[in-house]
Amino acid sequence: MTEGSRGAAPSATQDDACVREIPRFLTKEEMRSLSEVSSGKVLSAFAAEMAMVGAAIWLSEATWFNPLTYLLALFVIGSRIVGIGGLMHEAAHYRVAKNRLLNDIVGEIMAFPTTASMAGYRNTHFAHHRELNSERDPDWTRNFGVDDYEFPVPQYLFLRRVALHFAGLKTRQFLGSFHNNPQTRQIPVWTSRLRLLAFGLLFVSAVAFGFWKELLLYWLVPLLTTFMGVIYLKRVSEHYGVRHESVLNETRTIVGPWWQILAFAPWGLNYHLEHHLYPGITCFNLGKAHRLLMNNPVYAENANVTRGYWGLVKELAAAKAGERDKAEAAHRLLRSRQGAMDIAGEAGLREGAGAAHTG
Repeated sequence: MTEGSRGAAPSATQDDACVREIPRFLTKEEMRSLSEVSSGKVLSAFAAEMAMVGAAIWLSEATWFNPLTYLLALFVIGSRIVGIGGLMHEAAHYRVAKNRLLNDIVGEIMAFPTTASMAGYRNTHFAHHRELNSERDPDWTRNFGVDDYEFPVPQYLFLRRVALHFAGLKTRQFLGSFHNNPQTRQIPVWTSRLRLLAFGLLFVSAVAFGFWKELLLYWLVPLLTTFMGVIYLKRVSEHYGVRHESVLNETRTIVGPWWQILAFAPWGLNYHLEHHLYPGITCFNLGKAHRLLMNNPVYAENANVTRGYWGLVKELAAAKAGERDKAEAAHRLLRSRQGAMDIAGEAGLREGAGAAHTG
């Protein structure tokens, strides 16, 4: 990670460095090169996402709202909102622009279609990076005990879960768990007010200028259905059904056909393991980082690399029973040991101070 990405920011209480030791597999020169910010690439990617959304809407309208083309539009728009969210994720890690203020403004604009605030997302996401899969990880604890995130599960039952998310039948649960998080709501006042103003102006304009039907059909409906399906698949693919033995297999990288990656994990989201090891590397360079890392025998042997999304379904069905209990127990043991060391250190300081005082 570059130094520029490690500093504190008003919207994040701490940085995104994992508290557990990360093996050094890349040289400083490689990390510096892979972490170079390119605003032009991010903005071009954003333009490409918006172009795909526009093309899907045009096709649906041009075919007089044919059910098949509308369903296609729903999937395309929902997956593209995930893609835009992936670019917002870059802004959360300060990978969009070197200027922090500009980076955050662009990040909030990209976050708007997802209904999230980039600043609030950064808070929970940085905590997720620091406390990966532990009881202090908000992403882990948010889903703990929720049936949809319990594995192993037969393939047909997992596919049923995915279908329910795509149908929008899990939307309330998903949005509630995210937006009710205190860290998510801890954003600057000006950000909150501008977001409310933007949403208000959008809906008032939709009514005043008569495009409320298009707003409903091509934003709200895909947001509440297909977006939820893709984001659920993305969440599960990242941290579930893995071995939880070390930082090299606490999460998963998926390599597969280009159309699968475009649909479910664009802009480097499929290289989630590499991202957790080196969050400063830009999404455009994670593939290169993956290839470099796979040349290391230790990494190649321990990394959880899955072949395509059907491979993911198979791994989730074959996951060891109670993997989350095992992982949580391991993390609790680690925390207790660290706590004992902290207590011992404080006791030593007090003894030293007492000796100095009596002396």
